Amino acid sequence: MIDFSTNGIILIGGIFLLAGVLMTKVSARAGVPSLVLFMIIGMSLGSDVSGLIYFSNAEIAQLVGIVALIFILFEGGLQASWKHIRPVLGGSLVLATIGVLITTSIVAVTAHYILDINWIEAFLLGSIVGSTDAAAVFSVLAGQNIKSKISSTLEAESGTNDPMAMFLTIAFIHLIEVPDSSVGQMVGDFVLEMGIGAVIGIGMGFVAVWAINHSSLDAAGLYAVLSAGFAIFIYSFAAMLHGSGLLAVYLAALVMGTRELTQSYSIVSFHEGVAWLMQILMFVMLGLLVFPSQLADWDLIWRGLVLSLVLLLVARPIAVFVSTIFFDYSIKEKIFLSWAGLRGAVPIVLATFPLLAGVENSFLFFNIVFFIVITSALLQGSTIPFMAKKLSLNGRPQPKRIHSLELVSMDRANAEMLEIELTAKSPFAGQLVQTIGLPKQTVISAIIRSGKLVMPTGKTKLKVGDVLYVLAEKKQVAKVKMVLGEEDIAH
Repeated sequence: MIDFSTNGIILIGGIFLLAGVLMTKVSARAGVPSLVLFMIIGMSLGSDVSGLIYFSNAEIAQLVGIVALIFILFEGGLQASWKHIRPVLGGSLVLATIGVLITTSIVAVTAHYILDINWIEAFLLGSIVGSTDAAAVFSVLAGQNIKSKISSTLEAESGTNDPMAMFLTIAFIHLIEVPDSSVGQMVGDFVLEMGIGAVIGIGMGFVAVWAINHSSLDAAGLYAVLSAGFAIFIYSFAAMLHGSGLLAVYLAALVMGTRELTQSYSIVSFHEGVAWLMQILMFVMLGLLVFPSQLADWDLIWRGLVLSLVLLLVARPIAVFVSTIFFDYSIKEKIFLSWAGLRGAVPIVLATFPLLAGVENSFLFFNIVFFIVITSALLQGSTIPFMAKKLSLNGRPQPKRIHSLELVSMDRANAEMLEIELTAKSPFAGQLVQTIGLPKQTVISAIIRSGKLVMPTGKTKLKVGDVLYVLAEKKQVAKVKMVLGEEDIAH
């Protein structure tokens, strides 16, 4: 066993982070979702395999999981493009509500007969695995060349369906503990919870934008810390008012991502790193919480496999086809949406709720859920690029964020740096820089073309796909945007 002194704990943390980062490279090359490798690390370090660490505290795992989900959802909302999400918002919300109910019901019926449990317990298990997972979806879709309509649908669905699954899980646990509870009152509580979460999320999103833009902080990094503080506050504030904290966090970040933010690059980069840190920490800890010896049971394996296949091949497809019946999705798009409904950290975190409540069969549920998550990640997560290609759903290549060009704090200089990609619709593609007619006190300081730096002059000809870095006075920013006529401008 590892020495759990202060230095020993710090050493473990360092090993986790180093191994987690290295595993992202292994994951990319092997085509296996990183979350699977993170959980394998946790299982390998656990008492059943190496015996280095003994961890069985579901309460700590639940706390860490919820905190991790706050930052993962917040980062996902910041990175989301409202322009792409808006057309698919209706379908995404129906998938996040009706779709979860359909999935829960079909899995519950199967679990009732396969596991020989009562109906309320069966619906509890169905609720736990009823939602797709934001951490898994964001991780697997990152960098994939998939049509924006489909990727935006999956991201919006996974960002908004966690509250539904959490509510159903807590509701069925309550029904087990208090059998004569009013179902009508629970439905009313759900509507109220979602409404409070939505109002707080959207409202606090605008408050956060105002606070960040009107704060004159001494260090650029403090803006990212301020945004992180808002993420935690928004979740807890909504939860204290009996609203959905997770929904509030995602909506607040979505609002912030659509507005102009001071130091947006440092904020987004910070949360991207924190989200990865949270994924590593969460999945490794969840791996530690599992005892592989309990999974090596053929009776559990075949039942878990049946439930996994029913979820993947029956419940999810039916949920998708029914939920999107009134929305403009082709058959191929529906098939892909069905296959890309990954399960990940959320079901495992939700599986800790019956453990802490002392529900009968809670350990069975946890092991079944872990089995389903592993199966989903391996079968679905590793084949998403293949399925997108086979179904001809690859979109146009997305430009990669240029991390090597750092933007310094220019608050005192009253200036901003704009990042603008020239699309095929741009009126300036093919023209010389000197013909653009930018406002005074504005200059194109750099061009990134095919991953290489081009130092612009007046005679430089602009091309489709060029990423321009434009330095302008703050009072000229609106005019620069109008002149360039580009919608997707990061600053």
